[in-house]
Amino acid sequence: MSSSVSGGREGSLEAPTRHPIDWKNPAFYDEAALEKELTRVFDICHGCRRCFSLCNSFPTLFDAVDASSTGEVDGVEKKVYWEVVDHCYLCDMCFMTKCPYVPPHPWNVDFPHLMLRAKAVHAKKEGIGLRNKLLASTDAVGAIAGIPVVVEVVNAVNASGVGRKLLEATLGVHPEAPIPKYHSNTARKRLKTLIGTPSDAASSGAVAPATASSGAALEASKAAPARAITGRVALFTTCYGNRNEPDLDVDLVKVFQHNGIDVRLVAKEECCGMPKLELGDLESVARHKEANIPQLMKVINDGYDIVAPIPSCVLMFKQELPLMFPDDADVKRVQSRIFDPFEYLMLRHKAGLLKTDFKQSLGKVSYHVPCHLRVQNIGLKTRDLLKLVPDTTVDVIERCSGHNGTYAVKKEFRAASVKIGRPVMSRVESAQPAYYSSDCPMAGHQIESGIKDVKEPTHPLKLLRIAYGI
Repeated sequence: MSSSVSGGREGSLEAPTRHPIDWKNPAFYDEAALEKELTRVFDICHGCRRCFSLCNSFPTLFDAVDASSTGEVDGVEKKVYWEVVDHCYLCDMCFMTKCPYVPPHPWNVDFPHLMLRAKAVHAKKEGIGLRNKLLASTDAVGAIAGIPVVVEVVNAVNASGVGRKLLEATLGVHPEAPIPKYHSNTARKRLKTLIGTPSDAASSGAVAPATASSGAALEASKAAPARAITGRVALFTTCYGNRNEPDLDVDLVKVFQHNGIDVRLVAKEECCGMPKLELGDLESVARHKEANIPQLMKVINDGYDIVAPIPSCVLMFKQELPLMFPDDADVKRVQSRIFDPFEYLMLRHKAGLLKTDFKQSLGKVSYHVPCHLRVQNIGLKTRDLLKLVPDTTVDVIERCSGHNGTYAVKKEFRAASVKIGRPVMSRVESAQPAYYSSDCPMAGHQIESGIKDVKEPTHPLKLLRIAYGI
């Protein structure tokens, strides 16, 4: 390799650790220091190459090294560094599943967070641009697009050939990329009168656990206090769930209520900040955090756990915000009280409280595990629950779909995203399942865009409603 690196042996028996993101330190934005660290880490990656089959960052780097005059990183033009950065969408799979040099290894390689630092340096120096700002403003765009009457026009235009050409010309959105529909009758509107908020429960005198099963859950959870559950849940609907697929939140509520879990809405919410994080816009992430954390602390103080139906949003509160704000006690508290829906349901099952009164089998299910769910290190809880349904087989696909936020919709990255997702699409096609599914609805539609038999994906929460017959 072109630069010498000192350190211990490859790999470790210790669990990987993550350092806080030192984004408030001016040194974090030192371009010379960043370039030096990029060179160091790229040199290690070049000497290892285990991640060649993940995202397009690694082939971009390795091809440039192989084509260089030296055959080493020192022969690679610095503009290629930024191409590598652009291809990283922070899926975290290199850190979690491939790299043998992650902390506490002395080489201290955290490729995704180094890419995040580079994105943040670029955002601070150049800004993120109007295009990225619009694509990442999921809540603001959804609020405008979801206005009654306007929503019909937006959806019709987005579904037309002329509309897709307009999106390509103005925002660089690939004409074949999946883009979501918008709804004026949002999940929050649908659920507000149905379930209300924790404050509504307090005013009606229904704050205490209302059923014996809720009390039993509290007793059963004492054996594992780190992830104790209350049997009362506040729903963070998410931008996507609220405005693009409101049935997702409704399905969650119906399944949880069927299992005797009191569900309420978080009174107010904003975007979790993940779309901004993927662009390196850390100041915007901080603004969303300042709006969301106090609201989430209110429901925790009212005795509620938190669930959200989108894995990336749960990961934001479980991992990224605690690393950005390591000294914020409220952020840590939210981190300990937020759950993936299937994680929560399987904790109920462990306590003997999950209903298994399934009315309908699901047959063969091709189940894609999203990267941001794998990163949570909770195991395959969705698979485990679906396998409880009689006469149901679950074919698990643990590969990236290639969607990854806005990456798959941008015309310059569309081909790469489809290439990344092709193994998943091929698995679904060859399996010919009764259903194919992903916890990430956007990943589900990415798979849909690449299979010959155009059949819509069915979210795991919808599969549970089908199985329960509710």
